[in-house]
Amino acid sequence: MNEQNILNTASGGYPESLIDILKKLTMMDGVSGDEKPVRDFIIERIKDRVDSWYVDNMGNLITFKKGTGLNRKVMLAAHMDEVGLLITGINDNGLLKFKAVGGIDTRVLVGKRVRIGKDGVPGVIGYKPIHLQDSTERQSTVKKSGLTIDIGAKDRDQAEQSVSVGDTAAFDYDPVEFGDHKVMAKALDDRVGCVILTELLKSRYSFDLYGCFTVQEEIGLKGAKAASYAVVPDVAIILEGTTCYDLTGTSEHMMSTRLGDGPSLTVMDRSVISDRDLLKHITRTADKLGIPWQVKRTISGGTDAGRIQVSGKGVRVCPIAVPCRYIHTPVSVMDKRDFFHTLKLAEGTLAELADWLTGDGDTDVKDSARGTAHTTGLDQNQFWEGKSDV
Repeated sequence: MNEQNILNTASGGYPESLIDILKKLTMMDGVSGDEKPVRDFIIERIKDRVDSWYVDNMGNLITFKKGTGLNRKVMLAAHMDEVGLLITGINDNGLLKFKAVGGIDTRVLVGKRVRIGKDGVPGVIGYKPIHLQDSTERQSTVKKSGLTIDIGAKDRDQAEQSVSVGDTAAFDYDPVEFGDHKVMAKALDDRVGCVILTELLKSRYSFDLYGCFTVQEEIGLKGAKAASYAVVPDVAIILEGTTCYDLTGTSEHMMSTRLGDGPSLTVMDRSVISDRDLLKHITRTADKLGIPWQVKRTISGGTDAGRIQVSGKGVRVCPIAVPCRYIHTPVSVMDKRDFFHTLKLAEGTLAELADWLTGDGDTDVKDSARGTAHTTGLDQNQFWEGKSDV
């Protein structure tokens, strides 16, 4: 099968224009606490697909589609925010001081272009030139205190005409399609989930469906907590972009996920232990549809699932994620086949969810691990018996 046919099979008839929509959404800036541009774009996409929608006090976009008879609530969640920077001061020389919003490795900041505030004021993150560093500085890690944003202003007064303390700054990098079905862009975490969720809202199910586009995930899963208390769901599926570390020289057990191996399913991370019966339903759906899937092998990081799970009287949750290399940088990378397979798996999971909701859900979790579509190289039976390093 040639490469184009492989992509066509993965996309399952979905329009390639979804990638264009994803690219457009990544070009919008939505640093945590400042998600309005992203939210406004999504509202235009979904307002005619749902029965109702509203924006809550935190900025979450909560949509609703009435079910056709089953008295259950299902919540889908994807976060709109991205990591970025917050302007905290303006020096006399016009350079800007800042703090990170969300988890950003300081080493990736040096020399990066940013755009600041609603006007997108261009700037670049500067650091002491290597020519002027002493031997100790050259051998040490980059100190955030030594970084500033240069917007070309000659002094504080001129800088204050363009930016203000409290403005957010996002990475200024346009998306690029390249290589073997790859897309490189900022904010794939979690604009991939947002695009998938907008597509899922096209369909109606027997259960009530709440599509929640959340805020402030990157600084503590805050929006999801408020949204879940408003919805009070029985089940929640979280649509995410997750870490991928599959580079040359990486030990097998250190690879969280692999690009091209399909959607990533989380058993456990720092925020949540997924509901095993729901996870089993998802893996069975993948096997039935011939969709490759993989287990996220590391337990670092967290998702909105962690807050949703412990809301109200408790919620059965599981994340489905698109693997992305280099997340929380200006140049995260995903495989288009993983994106389309994640969408297809989410659709299939929802299509069969009513039967699962009304069943007893007590069968052995191991049964869902015996499929032929897995491409991770992980022995699934060992995994379910707790013998693998996840």
